[in-house]
Amino acid sequence: MIHLPVFKKEVLEYLDPKPNQNLIDATAGGGGHLFSLLEKIAPQGKVLAIELDSELYNRLEKGRPERLVLVNDSYSNLKKIAKREGFEGVSGILFDLGLSAWHLKESKRGFSFKTREPLDMRYSQKSGLTAGEIVNSWSFEKIENILKEYGQERFAGRIAKGISQQRKIKPIETTSQLVEIIAKATPGFYKRGRIHFATRTFQALRIAVNNELANLENVLPQTLEVLKKGGRLAIISFHSLEDRIVKNFFREKEKENILKILTKKPITPAKKEIRENPSSRSAKLRAAQLT
Repeated sequence: MIHLPVFKKEVLEYLDPKPNQNLIDATAGGGGHLFSLLEKIAPQGKVLAIELDSELYNRLEKGRPERLVLVNDSYSNLKKIAKREGFEGVSGILFDLGLSAWHLKESKRGFSFKTREPLDMRYSQKSGLTAGEIVNSWSFEKIENILKEYGQERFAGRIAKGISQQRKIKPIETTSQLVEIIAKATPGFYKRGRIHFATRTFQALRIAVNNELANLENVLPQTLEVLKKGGRLAIISFHSLEDRIVKNFFREKEKENILKILTKKPITPAKKEIRENPSSRSAKLRAAQLT
């Protein structure tokens, strides 16, 4: 399956890669941005690509070009990885925080509410917590809280109550069971909305399972130590909470004269891109330069 990268042209514009520079793609995924970056920094430039998911890592490892350094780890360890691999003082770092098309359509780990799959939702099979564990063992209050906070789900209480009641009857093991619970817990008009009624619940569980917001907050200060003076940072987010973390970090560091913001407002996808790649609709790109 071909992964359609979001903001392919804009990433190249804002990172502005030049021949022989070294770059980091902190979220390699399906390699959507990776190969266009490698092309721009030829003949000598290298890309350090970090990918947490071992299955995606193995796919990229097959036929890996010589100028690509590939690491199977979390971007939250960016500084340590960059130091170990000799990528300190790089010209640019890219984060594409979106869920890859492969995860949704091929991983069979319960990221999608469209097919019957086990409730896993882990990017790394080495991490312990699964979505199944959350829905079957976390308290009503804790589940309601993550649905509200991470999913911005208006019917969080009703869905959490439905989950609590259903698991007393039998364990909730599949995506289909969960979708059914959400359907019963939410009013009719909600099922006719623009986005699927299960979207926010699935998003909240995925964020909680993979500790996504804490990892982002943890890595942003590390980027300042890995970039060289004049180096650029481009971050694509798909969630308002992620975007707020990035926006606040950029503003704070601009006040401290550490970063110069290159995107006064976040870049959003053009209608043509949304048509060709509907999953890009919520994407926002922000970029900054180390002063």
